Amino acid sequence: MYWVVALFDEETEQKVMDIWQELCDQSISYYVNKVKDGKPHLTLASYEQLDKETFISKLETYCEGKEEVALTFNTVGSFLNHDTVFLSPVITTDLLKLHGAYHQAFALYQEASNELYEPEQWIPHCTLANQPVTGNLSDVFGYCQKHVEPISGTIDRIAIIEKVGEENGKLVAPVIYTKRLSKSGVSNG
Repeated sequence: MYWVVALFDEETEQKVMDIWQELCDQSISYYVNKVKDGKPHLTLASYEQLDKETFISKLETYCEGKEEVALTFNTVGSFLNHDTVFLSPVITTDLLKLHGAYHQAFALYQEASNELYEPEQWIPHCTLANQPVTGNLSDVFGYCQKHVEPISGTIDRIAIIEKVGEENGKLVAPVIYTKRLSKSGVSNG
């Protein structure tokens, strides 16, 4: 399995990772320990199978000249019938353009794509916790309401994550490709 993801600037990434660690330290969620070398991200697309070399080459070309996108997280949410809590970004025109343009450029891969990430279905989110220790999502929400502040930053890279397997109970899903986006007049305010 492969995920095409939007990665965040270093400061934003660290703030999310700090929340993961705080939830672990409080014995609320061990999400921080579920994925080896996991990185906070927004998933743009997901595929069961890809020809890696061909896809990476196309993504490399596609990302040329693409600019960073401002990002603000100020909402905590959850999917119905799933034990997952996430940060939800403000849906901006630039964020929708990033997602929509990607899917337009990679329309040939749509048959292999997970429909949850397709335009008109996409719910951008950055996972904070899944399967809370107590089995109660309200513990995660309660912690976030008291301790998590809005986070502003940028999407500064597009990457591919590949699911390799499991190791010592952790999902092994390394970043196998990263392309930095061009600096722009992105404002975080």
